[in-house]
Amino acid sequence: ECNNPWATPPETCDVYPNQKAGRYDNTVKIANVAGRTDVEGCCWWGRGVIQTTGVCNFGKLNYHLGKRAASEGREAVYPEIDFCKNPEVICSSPKYAELKWIA
Repeated sequence: ECNNPWATPPETCDVYPNQKAGRYDNTVKIANVAGRTDVEGCCWWGRGVIQTTGVCNFGKLNYHLGKRAASEGREAVYPEIDFCKNPEVICSSPKYAELKWIA
């Protein structure tokens, strides 16, 4: 177990050199089975309380609430957030802490 927040100092799991899972690498575009490169390299595993997953669900968040809605002239609750480019924002935004509950 590497998550031990009560230890002194606290111990947590994190990305480490040569890690093979649990991280993402956006340095190289690689086509997925559908030939798309715009989503490859992103982590689409669950985030937030309801575990938002997949390119489609992150795309819907972006289309209805995020940057895409704003850029297409629709009212957007989070106009500066691109959920597709930064899906981790659901759990990491100090400005929009409520995202973990709605996404």
